[in-house]
Amino acid sequence: MIDRERLILNIFHSRATTKEAKLQIELAEIRYEMPRVRENAKLTSGSTERPGKGGMGEYTVDVKFRDLKRRISIIKKKLDDVHQKRELYHQNRSRTKMPIVSLVGYTSSGKTTLFNLLTSEYKETSNSLFTTLSTTTRSFRTNNNNNNNLSGESLLIDTVGFISRLPHYMIEAFKSTLEESLGADLILLLIDVSEKIEDVKIKYQCCWDVLDDLNVDRSRVLVVLTKFDGATISTEPVKNIANDLMIPNPIAISSKTGYGIHKLKTMINTFVSSQNLAKEDLKIKAVPVNAE
Repeated sequence: MIDRERLILNIFHSRATTKEAKLQIELAEIRYEMPRVRENAKLTSGSTERPGKGGMGEYTVDVKFRDLKRRISIIKKKLDDVHQKRELYHQNRSRTKMPIVSLVGYTSSGKTTLFNLLTSEYKETSNSLFTTLSTTTRSFRTNNNNNNNLSGESLLIDTVGFISRLPHYMIEAFKSTLEESLGADLILLLIDVSEKIEDVKIKYQCCWDVLDDLNVDRSRVLVVLTKFDGATISTEPVKNIANDLMIPNPIAISSKTGYGIHKLKTMINTFVSSQNLAKEDLKIKAVPVNAE
């Protein structure tokens, strides 16, 4: 029988496809293993000492520990290299001045389905946990005619989903992946309303716990109620859910039927345009006034 953490790691391992995701999984697995090394050593004490002069050999558990720490250092170095390359890519992308929108939410909340709909992509979707483990970025049109974004194009980021009671070392392992998504101009927090209200509330709070832990600015977060087509409740109770959870300006959508998608694009345009105006205003205020 395996514990919950091992089960999550097994799922992670089976779904990792990119180099970064695989490195992060390996790092998480090592951190999972480390506290168990000494426990195993206690159970097998008496036969874990390596030969040495006068019986003062090195214990196998110490050798194992040192090997695990060495592997952690190597993986961190590789992750740093990946992170630096991603930073360069991010800087180049920023020069285009295209607004960046990211999708976050509990695992299986419909992030990738919405991502596919908005970007015309064909990323794998499933009701299984953690179908998406790596970050994907694509451009998408929002049919915006506002002068602050003439092309109507933005960049959309899809990344790994959250889960409740995720051990801290696992969050740390995936922190770099989450940080790229959470640095967006607008963050769409997806909440599945097709589930029982008790589950909706628990998952909603879990998402905010993760976002707050990563110091996300709440003013950049727009809550989106997903899977509206599968909800067993009518429009009015959905509004009541929003009130119970104190969700400001929520929007209900269905990626399956297209319900609410046009309104979502309009809200994205409105937010992005207001952000652009604020940035321009700051630039104007930053211009020094020459004394006459």
